[in-house]
Amino acid sequence: MKIFLSQQNYHIGNFEANTAKILAAIKEAKQQGGDLIVFSELAVCGYPPRDFLEFEDFIQQCLAAIDMIKAEADTIGVLVGCPSRNPVAEGKDLFNSAYLLYEKEIKGIVNKTLLPTYDIFDEYRYFEPAYEWNILQFKGKRLAVTICEDIWNLGDNPLYRVCPMDMLMKQQPDIMINLSASPFDYVHTDGRKGIVKQNVAKYKLPMIYCNTTGSQTEIVFDGGSLVMDKDQNIVAELPYFKESLQSVTLHDDGSFAEPVIRQMADVPLVQMMPERFDPHLGTAAIYDALLLGIRDYFSKMGFAKAIVASSGGIDSAVVIALACHALGANNVRCLLMPSGFSTGHSVSDAEQLSKNLNTQYDIIHIEDIFQQYLKELKPVFKALPFSVAEENLQSRIRGGLVMALSNKFGSILLNTSNKSELATGYGTLYGDMAGGLGVLGDLYKMQIYALAKYINRDKEIIPINIITKAPSAELRPDQKDSDSLPEYDVLDPILYQYIERRQGPKEIVAMGNEETLVNRILKMVNMNEYKRNQFCPIIRISPKAFGIGRRIPIVGKYLS
Repeated sequence: MKIFLSQQNYHIGNFEANTAKILAAIKEAKQQGGDLIVFSELAVCGYPPRDFLEFEDFIQQCLAAIDMIKAEADTIGVLVGCPSRNPVAEGKDLFNSAYLLYEKEIKGIVNKTLLPTYDIFDEYRYFEPAYEWNILQFKGKRLAVTICEDIWNLGDNPLYRVCPMDMLMKQQPDIMINLSASPFDYVHTDGRKGIVKQNVAKYKLPMIYCNTTGSQTEIVFDGGSLVMDKDQNIVAELPYFKESLQSVTLHDDGSFAEPVIRQMADVPLVQMMPERFDPHLGTAAIYDALLLGIRDYFSKMGFAKAIVASSGGIDSAVVIALACHALGANNVRCLLMPSGFSTGHSVSDAEQLSKNLNTQYDIIHIEDIFQQYLKELKPVFKALPFSVAEENLQSRIRGGLVMALSNKFGSILLNTSNKSELATGYGTLYGDMAGGLGVLGDLYKMQIYALAKYINRDKEIIPINIITKAPSAELRPDQKDSDSLPEYDVLDPILYQYIERRQGPKEIVAMGNEETLVNRILKMVNMNEYKRNQFCPIIRISPKAFGIGRRIPIVGKYLS
């Protein structure tokens, strides 16, 4: 049996484009003599559709797309993800389903059992868990089809009382096929392979795992679909962050015609969150994920051009480099806005960066604007000393100017705030926190240094002085980030323990950190939730990003 894996980049709710992609892959598979083609979870509508699922018209369009696909599933079987209706009056109205289409008919529907309800996932809000489990018969093969489910994440959740593969094994399947929408994070790839390996080892069956790729606002899907034989060897692995169509041939004995491309003995069986912060972990994959996140956000929203506030610092430099690589330098505009506190090298470094990247830049000096603001505010501020109010005023002037260019020229402002700053509240609402998309909001400062060096791996794109100089907001004389924050090599590991690993103050102190420092940092994180709640979407590259996957009360008292 010749089986195709179709790893595609879908657009949520764009039924015309999604269906066209699916039909094109079916056509290509048929031309190559395919017997079966496998698509990813909820391919028809895109994942995650969230509250679109509450609209009847949305479900009608899903089912209409299935009818169009079914008409082309004549000589080839098609396994494709799409919602289906729950015929029982009790429970949710919908299932998260996989349809087997063949001979222009629906030959079977499999429903998802293990509905994730953690981090960015909230599937039980919309779907009913499966309450029956059956293999799908196709061309003499017994297919055990699951949907983004694995046997190792059952936990104590009452929704997870039944493991679908355990139920399907009672019907003696020949192969496991998993339709997935598994998001990227920088520790996930080998862990995902380990989960596939564990399933193969437990059930002694070959497995086809078809993942989606592409970015949906915050979430990046990396692809990496794979085929593993019953001896736990990879015989096919699709590329990461790219669309791909690839076939394998399954023999009657459960082996594949394709040679082994990787033995799995060296892959960890369980995905583990590193105990210690490593700013260099997964840098190349993070780079690819951010490029895809920027590119898809613009293309799927219908945007073409980006604008970035270029400060001569490392954060804006990395964002500008990423934007130029993702969108093309001709689609990126930089705005330099020096004040009386800006150093000469900040302007010259920012200019050199734009020259290295061959992107347009403009300079608007804000000192006169700042002084005019101070003049108008003097009757109210009176003789009060210079403070954070005047510092933030400069940031808000810059935010207003860059947004003016955004509006005038139809460019989307890319935000340059990093995770260290967002965690501690080291940013100005309606100033440097403005933007349409947070490019670096899930990267700690030390990770950004690693990313800058990766961008410079072949030649100097980001001027070396930007990487080596001390970071500063330049909102007062001789200001440095370390005036307000611990050094980043001290701060970032503590933030990682609290945010990614969810360790409390006692556990973090027990790792050798000074108690007063830990309490100060954690207090900053908690008291600034109100700022993050007003922030733009952040491209997610870690297992725990700010945004939809981290739900902390704004008025909570914990550690405050």
